[in-house]
Amino acid sequence: MSPNSTYPNYGVATEFLQQSDPILGKLISNIGLCQLKLSSESDLISAIAQGIISQQISTMAAATIYQRFLQLYLDYGSTEEKAQAILETPKERLREVGISRPKIRYLKDLAQKSLSDLPTLEQLKTKDDQEIIEIVTQVKGVGIWTAQMLLMFTLHRQDVLPVEDLGVRKAIKNLYDLAEMPTRLSVAELGKKWKPYRTIACWYLWKSLEQG
Repeated sequence: MSPNSTYPNYGVATEFLQQSDPILGKLISNIGLCQLKLSSESDLISAIAQGIISQQISTMAAATIYQRFLQLYLDYGSTEEKAQAILETPKERLREVGISRPKIRYLKDLAQKSLSDLPTLEQLKTKDDQEIIEIVTQVKGVGIWTAQMLLMFTLHRQDVLPVEDLGVRKAIKNLYDLAEMPTRLSVAELGKKWKPYRTIACWYLWKSLEQG
């Protein structure tokens, strides 16, 4: 991978997945190269804010609202400055960019904890997945799913399986021709085939939904 490449080289991961799970392997062959993008977020407050905003809305709506949110804080360089600015932003202003009232409370709590308890993104990179989940779920409104999105898209951990993700479960139902939506336990059991590249497997599952 060149230094300026948008995507890492997932060749080893996709080859492993194709060998360990022929059904997923056929999907991988149909879709082609994995294009799981590396996040450009450089601070934890922005990364977690993106996860909070993305909760329970479509990917397109989340992207639009998150960009509007970022525009409010372009002039603040450090995490501390951004956190203080979020605390000082009137709730009505955040509602204007499309953020719901509960998510405003979560963002305010994120900002407050960023000024006191939360480590930096660089510090998080040295910790294992479970430690990171325990740390970031101290923020109101940040559950395991949001923490897992942080692991997958910001910290680039390649073996994360969000068993509660509706898209993952729906894609599994379609791909494996199941009569009913798989349970969280059955998703976890199926995911054992994909270790240590469950993040990459999830990307293909999500992609399958986009392609119908």
